[in-house]
Amino acid sequence: MKINVAGTDKEYAAGTTISQLIAAEDVESPDYVTVSINEDFVKSSEFSTRQLQENDKVEFLYFMGGGC
Repeated sequence: MKINVAGTDKEYAAGTTISQLIAAEDVESPDYVTVSINEDFVKSSEFSTRQLQENDKVEFLYFMGGGC
């Protein structure tokens, strides 16, 4: 199936979960990544069960703290 990962169209097997995608994409600091699918945030507790669908748009986001 075709999905869009961070702006790039890629092919993955049907039934691929978010956890599998994170591993396949070699995401840096996977314990701290936030994932959005089609602009909706997904709870990290769903990563191992949520399956991606054809034409999903996936983004990996990291929130940084900081200040002056």
